[in-house]
Amino acid sequence: MKKWLVVILGIFVAILALAAFDPTVYVEATIGEPDTLDPHLAYDTSSGEVLYNVYENLIAYKGRSVSEFEPRLATEVPTVKNGLVKDGGKTYVFPIRKNVKFHNGNLLTPEDVEYSFERGLLYDPEGGPMWMLWYAIFGVHSRDEALEEFVGKPVSEIFDAKTGEPKADYKQKVIDFYKKVVDPAIEVQGDNVVIKLVRPYAPFMNIIAQSAHWAAILDKETCIKLGLWDGKAETWWKWKGMQKEESPLYSYAMGTGPYKFVEWDRKQQKVTLVANENYWREPAKIKKVIIWGIDEWSTRKAMLEKGDADSIAVVLEYLDQLRGNKDIQIIENIPTLSVTVLAFNWTVNTSSKYIGSGKLDGNGINPDFFSDIYARKAVAAAINYDALIRDVLKGFGKRIPTALPEGLLGFDPSLPLYKFNVKTVQDNLKKAWNGQAWAKGFKFSVAYNQGNVGRQRVAEMVKMYLEMAAPGKAKIDVQPLQWPTFLDATKRGELPVFILGWLADYPDPDNFIFTYYHSNGDYSGRQGEGFRKFVSTPRKELGGKSLDELIEQAAAETDPQARAKLYVQIQKFVVDNCISVPVYQPIGVRVQRTWVKGWYDNPMRPGMDFYSVYKQQ
Repeated sequence: MKKWLVVILGIFVAILALAAFDPTVYVEATIGEPDTLDPHLAYDTSSGEVLYNVYENLIAYKGRSVSEFEPRLATEVPTVKNGLVKDGGKTYVFPIRKNVKFHNGNLLTPEDVEYSFERGLLYDPEGGPMWMLWYAIFGVHSRDEALEEFVGKPVSEIFDAKTGEPKADYKQKVIDFYKKVVDPAIEVQGDNVVIKLVRPYAPFMNIIAQSAHWAAILDKETCIKLGLWDGKAETWWKWKGMQKEESPLYSYAMGTGPYKFVEWDRKQQKVTLVANENYWREPAKIKKVIIWGIDEWSTRKAMLEKGDADSIAVVLEYLDQLRGNKDIQIIENIPTLSVTVLAFNWTVNTSSKYIGSGKLDGNGINPDFFSDIYARKAVAAAINYDALIRDVLKGFGKRIPTALPEGLLGFDPSLPLYKFNVKTVQDNLKKAWNGQAWAKGFKFSVAYNQGNVGRQRVAEMVKMYLEMAAPGKAKIDVQPLQWPTFLDATKRGELPVFILGWLADYPDPDNFIFTYYHSNGDYSGRQGEGFRKFVSTPRKELGGKSLDELIEQAAAETDPQARAKLYVQIQKFVVDNCISVPVYQPIGVRVQRTWVKGWYDNPMRPGMDFYSVYKQQ
């Protein structure tokens, strides 16, 4: 009798477990939340993951490859062989797929594709990703640079500072800028969209492939109804200065992708998506997706162990806590094209609350404190890199000499690495600001995004070893900030020291070198005017060229060997001047329930491809 009771109890427990298992719902417990859902402003992986699953691009990466493509909203991938790449690589023809519907039922048209590209180019928000399309198509780095070339005047003279409207003398020129520059570059020809580049640019296809949400296709009719650009040449500038929260797409998304956007619950840091049952491919097996920002590791871990989460953002320091659980799968040694860097702001915004008094008086730092090389070198020597990789990352990271990851052209492992040494910290602090930093003392904050334990440990090391090297003189605050708050603070130039990663937009060295070290790179605004002046000034050690010029020369070089040599020259200068501090290149680790099937890695993807997975016990 007792034996039968045990058997019955076992069956009952199994039935309860099956009842709790829902193969139609996927819960991802991650860190933080999106910054914005506007595809032309979003420039972070948290936002990108949502956009990846809601919107679609013309083409997509094929499986795990970063160089092979497959059609998405275009029916063919343009090649020279199929006649869709013409003019020596300057013209790309995309046949647009028919009978595809947006989530609201509207049919996709070639005009939607044209509008999507043009709206993004004309909006081109500061700190956003649209520079890539400007550079790929037009050979310039921004809308304003192109507009100034066309009009022949600085933007500050073209527009009225109070009204934002073009001054009377330039209004027709501003209208013609759209008609003669932007519009002819993206044209509808029957069922095709034709994109014309000013010169051949090899990474163009990578720049517009799925995961690059800046090239996602929006519904023109819906965008206009929401209050975005109306598609007219006579009005385009009215939207060019739109701030993040002002965008109708800030917390709303509607594309053609396998998932529909339902809600972004800001209080819970939770995004909900549901399957698009009218998807032009087969509908997704997972019918509901919850992307939930849970900053506390213990909570994420408990959710995974109980089966309340299907996958979680793992803290590598605590990875061993999950080993041995038969219901949890740990996938290790996933290749990445990513780096984590500690960066300096060489000219901090004077309104910043992260520089104390704003003076070098023992209770703060002067805004340009980190324009001094010895101040930067002191911080570089205060990070115990080996301990970080061994103890915090559990070996899932590697040292790199600069912000260029291993695996890309120009990576040189023989370049020197910064070394952890408390005596070196002290020696550099004594030299900083001609000894005034040591004599007067200093105080500032080091910031990281809350919930990211690896970056937290870096910030804590900077605090510990600076204060150890200069007891009573160094006062360092470690500042955990919510992800959107952190990003906003960096973009406003308020953080003197911040720890931030970069995932490749496209697999080319220029995407890292330009981003981190060029005066027009995405991080330049976060690194301050002092940084921009430094890298744009000609240098004897660079043969009379500026670092900017050398980076541009390397990007344009077509001979791989010559190009690699230029990148090594650039990196030597970067290391010698301690422009920023590469902390590590991550080695990917994924943690999920064993019932998750179909997941695959691709280093270009900003997060999960929920369409590819299903759940099966």
